Amino acid sequence: MEFWKEVRRQVLTKELSQRAAIQKYGVGWHTLKKILTHAEPPGYRQSKVRPKWKLEPFLAIIHQILKEDRQAPPKQRHTARRIFERLRQEHGYQGGETVVKDAVRAWKQTQQEVFLPLSHPPGEAQVDFGEATICLAGRETKVALFVMTLPYSGALFLQAFARECTETFLEGHRRAFAFFGGVPKRISYDNSAIAVIAVGKGRERKLTREFLRLQSHYLFQEHFCLVRRANEKGHVERLVGFGRRNFLVPVPQVDSIETLNQQLRERCLADLSEQPRGKAAAKSVLLGEDQSAFLRLPKQSFEARRVVDRTVDSQALVRFDDNDYSVPVAYAHPRRCHRCPQGARRFPVARGCPQ
Repeated sequence: MEFWKEVRRQVLTKELSQRAAIQKYGVGWHTLKKILTHAEPPGYRQSKVRPKWKLEPFLAIIHQILKEDRQAPPKQRHTARRIFERLRQEHGYQGGETVVKDAVRAWKQTQQEVFLPLSHPPGEAQVDFGEATICLAGRETKVALFVMTLPYSGALFLQAFARECTETFLEGHRRAFAFFGGVPKRISYDNSAIAVIAVGKGRERKLTREFLRLQSHYLFQEHFCLVRRANEKGHVERLVGFGRRNFLVPVPQVDSIETLNQQLRERCLADLSEQPRGKAAAKSVLLGEDQSAFLRLPKQSFEARRVVDRTVDSQALVRFDDNDYSVPVAYAHPRRCHRCPQGARRFPVARGCPQ
């Protein structure tokens, strides 16, 4: 660079003529022209790709092998060396291994995924469950963490439950909507069995009855991530860890989960005073913009419970979630009724949030 600068300075300031510079520095006309044209050395510039005469006829075969590998088990896919061996044995390739490796590397680089940051308008939310350890009445206990976040404002709501199940899923939504003061228009989820019975092609989902009941009550639009694409709800994925590190460290020692949830609610309120990175205002201010885009809370309260039909056995017991519950003996013994053509008497069992 020192040499480059000195030649340019002397020639362009008329201190030296171009002919004198060539004689003084021992460079050719083409090199001097390049120095005067570019403020810094442009480096090696290849005008066209050098042809690979031996490899060129086999590139289509290499690409086909790599495409077929996408359907093969990950541990049984071709290495560059294995492709090189197959080219020699099956196709009569006479070139070297290095150029084959270069071709494989170049193809894989062109197939890599590219991600763009997601932009979220006000009024959207993301939901996920996490796990944490607490000291409950002197005993180390694992709890499920329900987290709802608002990507636009950065606000989050976190609650702990004894386990992750349909009832806690519903109760988490009920509490989150009350905390935020409204219902987000669209909520993103992963493909949990709590909400999804079957995953179809693309975005097609067959949803559980209880999730549809939740959606029918609050009227929000659902958005389920593609399979193995949790980055579509990366905001809540990140804030599950954030809440665990900032709200549950050191390990909380509480007498009940509800006591812990009250503490978590207070910390979520305190977190609203923080200003998210890249935002011009605090979370509490941005939350107001989220709330202006929310749906109104229904006047009728929502029951976070699950109802299923179970057959009553001869001992007047109903099995629900691996537990037996006694019912009035009038429901025992098979009887034919309009609800069960097979003749067995069925009994509706309901359970609320097991908090």
